[in-house]
Amino acid sequence: MVNFARPQQVNILGVAIDCVDFALTLDLIDAWVMQRRASEGLGVPCRQICTVNPEFLVDAQRNPAFAAALARADLRVPDGAGVLWAAQRMGRPLRERVTGSDGIDYICERAALRGWRVYFLGAAPGVAERTAAILAARYPGLQVAGCYAGSPAEAEWPEIRTRLETTAPDILFVAYGHPRQDFWIDRRRHELPAAVAIGVGGAFDFTAGVAPRAPLWMRRRNLEWLHRLITQPWRWRRMLKLPVFVGLVLLQQWRGKQ
Repeated sequence: MVNFARPQQVNILGVAIDCVDFALTLDLIDAWVMQRRASEGLGVPCRQICTVNPEFLVDAQRNPAFAAALARADLRVPDGAGVLWAAQRMGRPLRERVTGSDGIDYICERAALRGWRVYFLGAAPGVAERTAAILAARYPGLQVAGCYAGSPAEAEWPEIRTRLETTAPDILFVAYGHPRQDFWIDRRRHELPAAVAIGVGGAFDFTAGVAPRAPLWMRRRNLEWLHRLITQPWRWRRMLKLPVFVGLVLLQQWRGKQ
């Protein structure tokens, strides 16, 4: 088994963001799956990956419980152009965004090659199944352990637990949206029969075609936030956190120079 040291980190608004790209993230997942399989799940808890964007960082400033959940995660990857911008200002440039929307494809591609079993949990009824079918067709050999919409409500846990224990996935994708998915994984991680759990937000909706994703040219120019605002105008209140984030980062940088 290959062991990886903890990646270097950059502190942005009190949250330690791991300096990783997709390649290193996949290698870490690979090592964690191998470790979990070798131990047969004994003494090796499920690893949590959080895809941290500016909204996460602003919310962590306002919500100590959320900040604590992020701190307990095994990997906090940089999701969002704002995170890359902030890291650049801190003198710790990052190579790329590591998003849940793209990550689901990269992970499933690696899973098909390595024989990992993946489980799709969350989104609206039927969306997880459609997502799984599309990814299974895209990556021949992908082993889909199961799909279930469910919800993060406490009453749902017995049913979800039974389904997961029966199917024994290596990778658990959780699409309950921020911050519910991150709190849910954090609360259940020591009971989850998976090697890795990652909150993927709206990734199922994008893959299944339920919600339109920004065209590639916008993603490459870090304008995916603008596309979401245009196609989902109800998000405008959440988008107001972006200027707050910019102001907080500049304040952090200024204080660091004093």
